[in-house]
Amino acid sequence: MTTLTRAETARWLSERDQFLILTHVRPDGDTLGSAALLCRGLRKLGKTAHILENPGITAKYASLHEGLTQKEALEGDTLVSVDVAAPNMLPDAFRPLQARIALRIDHHGAATPFTPLSLVDAGAAACGEILYDVLCELGVALDKPMADALYTAVSTDTGCFRYANTTAHTFTTAAACAQAGADLSGINLALFETNSFARLKIQSYLVEHARFYRDGALAVCPLPRAVEESVGAGEDDLENISGFPRSIAGVKMAATLREDPDGRVKISVRAVPGYDASAVCARFGGGGHKGAAGASLHLPLEEAAQAVAAAMEELV
Repeated sequence: MTTLTRAETARWLSERDQFLILTHVRPDGDTLGSAALLCRGLRKLGKTAHILENPGITAKYASLHEGLTQKEALEGDTLVSVDVAAPNMLPDAFRPLQARIALRIDHHGAATPFTPLSLVDAGAAACGEILYDVLCELGVALDKPMADALYTAVSTDTGCFRYANTTAHTFTTAAACAQAGADLSGINLALFETNSFARLKIQSYLVEHARFYRDGALAVCPLPRAVEESVGAGEDDLENISGFPRSIAGVKMAATLREDPDGRVKISVRAVPGYDASAVCARFGGGGHKGAAGASLHLPLEEAAQAVAAAMEELV
């Protein structure tokens, strides 16, 4: 695997034409916003670019990809993944394309390399920040749709600039979005200031059923799929729900576990500075950042919860 700089990535992109951009499973604002930003930026350069249609995209983010998607990979496509830390983060429908992915652009330091080329900056708060720098190298100026996509990427991965991963460069990037006409207040309202009743019910369940360890410093919250279904919670209702248990007073690191329809348990760990979420998830083949990481297990929910609790206690 060869690691590229931002300038080298820009040159590599400029030398090619037909691009297909891949996002990760249960897509969030960073992977979707990053994909839209890169796709629109490449099109401004006169290149053919599409985003591979992600079956997990929800209504909250669907407008970001309007007019940008393609249902399948074509023979001449150059495949690029954005915000994908490991092969198991690809949607099942994308897995057959793994060997064709030429370039991975990402900001997860604890990751599983799976592409011949990569641009990875673990110091970036969001993948969108890296892509913004690459587009600047290419001389591409932000327009409003690009700015909306970029702001969505950086704001979601920083908790609206509240998380410890936020840097001066993050604010510089956000300022560029504002200058290009991004709908800051509208995006903030939709993403951070609106809760559905279903989400509030899930939060109530997590508070009632959270398991605490090390005098309340660690929390593990298994969330049965049956509970999600009983309150009618969809993916929009559950986005970033893993950050909620960490917000309980005294909790330094929290793991939320959710059941997939195929029997896998998805683990999402969030931690404050001084605690390492990625070390916990690495035990289960996952990765991410010290503050936020994820993994999956093929175990019953209760067994997975016990395994995660044991790993957290051992590593803290």
